[in-house]
Amino acid sequence: MENGNFPTSRDIYLEVNGRKLAVVEGYKAHSARESHYVEAFGSAEPVGTVPGKTKHFVELSRVYACEGALDDGVSFFELSGFNLVIVKPDRRIIYSGCEWNEISESAGINDTVLEGVSLIASHRMELT
Repeated sequence: MENGNFPTSRDIYLEVNGRKLAVVEGYKAHSARESHYVEAFGSAEPVGTVPGKTKHFVELSRVYACEGALDDGVSFFELSGFNLVIVKPDRRIIYSGCEWNEISESAGINDTVLEGVSLIASHRMELT
């Protein structure tokens, strides 16, 4: 990876079937887990907590389609079950089983740019 320790748009990309479909200029990710209390009969307070399902949400900004993807006629609106890969200096973060929630577009002359894409992912893993 170039440019020291900071990920660039070459390091953040959408992938379908192992093929880079688009590069991403920026992202914001957060995960939420539905934790639950463990109640005990007769106890005034919970006796513990247990983890629940984890949900992963990612917001992408400035998504640029790769040239090969445009030539193949790929439509972002038809994407389903894709991966988002973020390459960092010490690891790769892969969000898999992604589905988009919202897409906003804007384009200039000879540009194909999605301004923002919000997505959910079924899995998140880190590889070192």
